[in-house]
Amino acid sequence: MGNKRTLLLLLLILFSALVASVSGYEDEGRMREREEEESEQKTQGEKWFLLRQLHDVVKTDAVSMRLVKGGYRRGSFLHSPMHIGFISMEPNSLFIPQYLDSDLVLFVHHGEARVGHINKDELAERSLKHGDVYTIPAGSAFYLENRVENQRLRIICSIDITSKSMGWHAFQSFFIGGGTYPASILTGFDHTTLSTALNVSTSELSTFLTRQSSGPIVHLSGSHHTDIWTKFVAQELHKKLAHLKRIVNFKEEASPKEEEYTWSLRNILVSHKAPSAYNLYNRKPDFKNDYGWSKKLDEFDYSPLQQSGNGVYLVNLSPGSMVAPHVNPTAIEYGVVLKGTGKIQIVYPNGTLVMNVRVREGDFFWVPRYFPFCQIASTNGPFEFFGFTTSARRNHQQFLVGKNSLMQSLRGTEFAAAFGIGEKGLKRITNAQHEQVILPSSSATPGDNAQFMNFD
Repeated sequence: MGNKRTLLLLLLILFSALVASVSGYEDEGRMREREEEESEQKTQGEKWFLLRQLHDVVKTDAVSMRLVKGGYRRGSFLHSPMHIGFISMEPNSLFIPQYLDSDLVLFVHHGEARVGHINKDELAERSLKHGDVYTIPAGSAFYLENRVENQRLRIICSIDITSKSMGWHAFQSFFIGGGTYPASILTGFDHTTLSTALNVSTSELSTFLTRQSSGPIVHLSGSHHTDIWTKFVAQELHKKLAHLKRIVNFKEEASPKEEEYTWSLRNILVSHKAPSAYNLYNRKPDFKNDYGWSKKLDEFDYSPLQQSGNGVYLVNLSPGSMVAPHVNPTAIEYGVVLKGTGKIQIVYPNGTLVMNVRVREGDFFWVPRYFPFCQIASTNGPFEFFGFTTSARRNHQQFLVGKNSLMQSLRGTEFAAAFGIGEKGLKRITNAQHEQVILPSSSATPGDNAQFMNFD
């Protein structure tokens, strides 16, 4: 009888061990699946939110315009309504007159520029310097010049692809000036009609429309192809305006039948009163502490942003510091690293880390609306990044951590119960961080007091 009991006991022990082993294997399998899923999400997150592929839009001897397309995945709710352009121009070069089907917000990253565009039938020219922000509405004809000797011009610009553009995920340039490359929009009209409208002979018209072959960005000297543009930029304002009017005003002289098929470029070229530029570096920080500063520009600070519907920001972090984890409830955010290195962390709605990527100068990222995220500076130097938001209104960021955070606003019985701890324990957690918005590095914070906390 005793032997049977011993055997039965051994069988029970073996069965329990087998169940525990199977259970442990299943737990390990589930854990491995979760790790693989999170790893896949991070890989996908890097593909979606970190945008390193630049596409050439324009490339000539006088430099280039490149475009980084916003993240998009077919069948997903994650899509970006904005592209970011990088315009680079050599000294003494011109981006020839054109208009776009998208609003532009320009930021002068390096160098100096001169921009001219049509406003209420008048040509306005503005000189732009390092740090200046300037807007050009969709449909407003403009040109850009770099007149500075021995200094390259670099401009970062937002390109809205939703509200006014002709199609999703693209923008279209309409070149007023041009020839064989790029082709002027005038070349599409019947030459008899166009020569009549301009009051010139067809041979003069043919020469006029074929002389330019140097591309959309041209040198202002050194080639017979660019003589026309060298003379153009040297003219006084009223002569430049007259030149543009001569080109685009021919519709008024067309026959009624032709009017059905032609486009009034003059109406397209009209925009609001020309604004002044706004220098972001001259603006006082909206927030500043020992660990960094941030500046934001919206329609209340700079009214031309109302036209594009975009905001602008600039952030500088000291080594090791971070922008506290936060959420943008009203806008998608785009950023480009101007200086230093750091990390961008983005969290999925299900509470998993979808991206944790080190970024460097020239890298571009975007963060969908509602997604929690933070930016962290490397310990070897300051970290500066500039960007755009998809709302020109005040973007009241919701900070999740810090003195001014949601944890401070929500603390109470209900919030404590949500974490399964007592109110005193929650209070200790929420009050442990004394800074707000921009937080110090871990080496600058108190020791690991959390391990001694009582959460009851």
